Amino acid sequence: MKDKLRKLEPYVIYFMMYAIVGWIYEVFLEVVVYRWGFSNRGVLYGPWLPVYGFGALMFIFLVYPLIKGKDLKRKLIMIPVVFILCMLSATLLELFTSYLCEWTMGSWPWQTYADYKINFQARIALSPSIRFGLGGVAFLYLFQPLFEKLVGKLGKKVEIISIVILVILAIDVIMSFVIF
Repeated sequence: MKDKLRKLEPYVIYFMMYAIVGWIYEVFLEVVVYRWGFSNRGVLYGPWLPVYGFGALMFIFLVYPLIKGKDLKRKLIMIPVVFILCMLSATLLELFTSYLCEWTMGSWPWQTYADYKINFQARIALSPSIRFGLGGVAFLYLFQPLFEKLVGKLGKKVEIISIVILVILAIDVIMSFVIF
């Protein structure tokens, strides 16, 4: 059992890294691009967006095997496939998440896409879906190989770090949904 858990520990770290990258991306869009001013973009208190962590894990498990360990030519040929798979899977995740948030919290916390030309129920839209595809390509071609190297250098610290991350996330979820 412990060996199976050890195989999951790096994914806890990847989850958190991508959740933080997603939060930074959202805040960047909000403050710099759209100039709306700062607000915490997530449903939790910390500077992380779990939907990005789950989306990245979905990319890692479903799409990354298509390019991991392949030669450069094969990786380049696969960019359109990776883009489409990431775009579709992330869009479905966002749609599912909007329904889940609405069911559990009464609404979904991100802006609605009603003002976007091509949207579905103001929950998903073509423009963000294209960005999801581009982000997925960046995650899998640039970030994931880098994150694998970083996590690989941590050695036995991976276990401690993953436990700390899970504890922090559990506290944040309790603070966000149970206490307040």
